[in-house]
Order: sequence, then structure tokens, then C-alpha cells
Amino acid sequence: MVNQTIDQYNQVIKACKQLFSRKSKDYGTAWRILRVPSITDQIFIKAQRIRSIQEKGQQKVDEGMKPEFIGIVNYCIIAIIQLSMEEDAPMEIPYEDLEPLYDRTIEEVTTLLESKNHDYDEAWRDMRVSSITDIILMKLLRIKQIEDNQGKTLVSEGVKANYQDIINYAVFCLIKLDQDQS
Repeated sequence: MVNQTIDQYNQVIKACKQLFSRKSKDYGTAWRILRVPSITDQIFIKAQRIRSIQEKGQQKVDEGMKPEFIGIVNYCIIAIIQLSMEEDAPMEIPYEDLEPLYDRTIEEVTTLLESKNHDYDEAWRDMRVSSITDIILMKLLRIKQIEDNQGKTLVSEGVKANYQDIINYAVFCLIKLDQDQS
């Protein structure tokens, strides 16, 4: 089952990275203007929309939940990259320089996935997409609180660890949504 998870995970990340690459070619790194709390709010908007669709059972905008989960993955990666950038880093980053940052972030998150998946015995497979969405929203509220506290925590993980968890949860949702369509 673990190999299946890694294969499914890699397929989802491949789709996320393809969209990230295309948008980078269209828009460059315009997201560099955003402060990290603004990126957090952008992720929150996407997660809140997913929850709204789940609760209402319908949507008025044509994009469904899958593109929103992909957006959550990519915005979390953007947030982690933004956190790692020096204050005086250039606004525009060529894709050739950006791609290794994306890949390094995913490597770290995949390692985290493998460790947690081992310890939790793939519990996510028995969860509902709606419950995972709620967990993503909870983690975003935690991040917002940490940001409001200027990054200070007493016993909690920092914002990067929460973004990494959100990436993994969003990927799990995309895997589950793909399986539901099969």
C-alpha cells in the first residue's frame, strides 16, 4: 500500500507542478509581492470555497474542488519558498531557478509524508474529504494565529510545518477524489 501511496502522491504532485510551471510562464513570479500572511489568506479562501461546495452540494463557478486543492498545494509551496527567500531577493525569479526550489520543497514534504504515513498507518484513506478539508482549515487558523503572534510559539510547530501538513492533506484529498471518479 505504501508504494501505491507514493505512486499516487507523485502523480498528483506532477499535475500540481505542471500547472505551477504554466502559471509561472504566464505570470512570472508576481506572487513574490505577497507577504506570507497574504499567501495564508489566499490558501484560506480556497479551503473555505471547498468547504462551501461540500456543504451546499453545488457551486455556481465552474471550477470544482480539484483545482482548489491543486491551488492549495501550489500556494503552500509558494509560501514555503517565500519563507526561505532573503528580504532582498529579486521579485522576478526565472523558472530555471524556481523549479529546484519547488522540487526541494516537495522532497521535504514527501519525506514528511513517508514518516507520518508509516506512523499513522495510512489513516487518511479512511477519512472523509470533508474532514480533511476541516483539518486544512484548522491548520490555516493555526498559521494565522502564529503569524499574528509574529511567529512566536510556546510548544507548537511553526508555520512551515503546518504548510507542509496542508500540502499532504490536499494531496490526500486529490487522491481520494480521483479514486471516487474511477
